[in-house]
Amino acid sequence: MSMRFIFHLGCGCFALLLLACDTSSDLPLLAGNTRAVTGEGDALYQQAKQADDSGKAKQAIKLYDQTATRYSFANPAAQARFRQAELLEQTGEPVKAFDAYQLFLTRFQASNLYTAALANQAKIAHSAADGRVKSSFLGIRSKLEVKKVAEMLGQVRDNAPKTPTAAKAQFTIGDLYQHEHEFALSIANYRQLVRDQPDCAEAPEALFRVGVVFTDEARLGNRNQATLELAREAFNDYLNQYPGHSRNAEAHKLIQNLSNHELQNTFDIAEYYYKTGQLESAKVYYRDVMKRAQSGQLHAASRARLKQLGE
Repeated sequence: MSMRFIFHLGCGCFALLLLACDTSSDLPLLAGNTRAVTGEGDALYQQAKQADDSGKAKQAIKLYDQTATRYSFANPAAQARFRQAELLEQTGEPVKAFDAYQLFLTRFQASNLYTAALANQAKIAHSAADGRVKSSFLGIRSKLEVKKVAEMLGQVRDNAPKTPTAAKAQFTIGDLYQHEHEFALSIANYRQLVRDQPDCAEAPEALFRVGVVFTDEARLGNRNQATLELAREAFNDYLNQYPGHSRNAEAHKLIQNLSNHELQNTFDIAEYYYKTGQLESAKVYYRDVMKRAQSGQLHAASRARLKQLGE
């Protein structure tokens, strides 16, 4: 055995000894050392609980955090982390509470408090989506950024995959982006829900919303024919996949509205060509209107134009 190896081995052992002895550090103790310091963890938890019972919330939050972080293998660790999150929520720090619940859910999956922690975390995320949770920046109270709220909802989804909790969180992400007119992100998240949990309660509405978002995109920005066709496809997919759903009749009506919109677009193109002297092109579009509409105002207007053009 070389002297260099002995030297490095000795340094490593010395470092581990320092870590085990340093009770002031916030670093977690190694699993092998927890048996020796279980009493310390219990004592720190009791200090936290005493501060909690005395109404000293800030001190209790700090001590609970130290207990769960430093003595994560001790018996009180799960209860300490959960109570820390509860106190943060109760004292008006919902985002910090959300993060504390996340630490709990990551570390203490076998705890009997897991379901309650997940429910509390989901409640915070949905409150953020509703605009009820505020963040503070330089003393200014404001709504959380959409991206941050979406990340929180994504964590809730990932903590409980393939469950009603996950489905609700995923749908809310799509709804959040829909209200912000973030068309592509909204559609992607609604479609992810339908793909991941097609039988969940929110899936039919999510697929219906895909058609609505494409329609809004055509109305507010991208007016090309392809966007309208994507909206039609989404509504038809919804009708085929979820026959009998409560919004089937509305979907049929919206499809008809899309057809009327497309017909108006075709007539407008014909009028453009007519007014710019491109008469042969105008005739093509007037004929198309008459073919697609057997009667009505646009049919009559197109027929009149074609007669004027010698047909």
